Amino acid sequence: MDDPAKSGEEIFSSFSSKVLDERASAASPGFAREMKDLAIETIFSKLWARPGLSARDRSLVTISILIALRAADELKVHTAIGLKNGLTIAELEEIIYHSSGYAGFPAAATAMASMTEALRTEGLID
Repeated sequence: MDDPAKSGEEIFSSFSSKVLDERASAASPGFAREMKDLAIETIFSKLWARPGLSARDRSLVTISILIALRAADELKVHTAIGLKNGLTIAELEEIIYHSSGYAGFPAAATAMASMTEALRTEGLID
């Protein structure tokens, strides 16, 4: 992030989206309650707050990794985060096309389905 003084909670909150809200409401308050805190402490406080890459570039990297891992649910969240960080729908499509050559067509097809769902949830496509 550009402002290393931002706390992990501030960074996480700045990524608020319909997709993230749906995911939070689907989580059980009695099971694995500490996952959000762990994510904020390790990922958002330490990694997203580092200098060196813009939030937009971090989103590009994160989305690419999630496509290769076929991490469909996490990809939905990071699609919305990527849009908040300045990625366009055309760029998201291009990431899918490019990843098909490196991560394979099955991974790209999984990404296309996940990202389509995220874009629909955000009200950006029909």
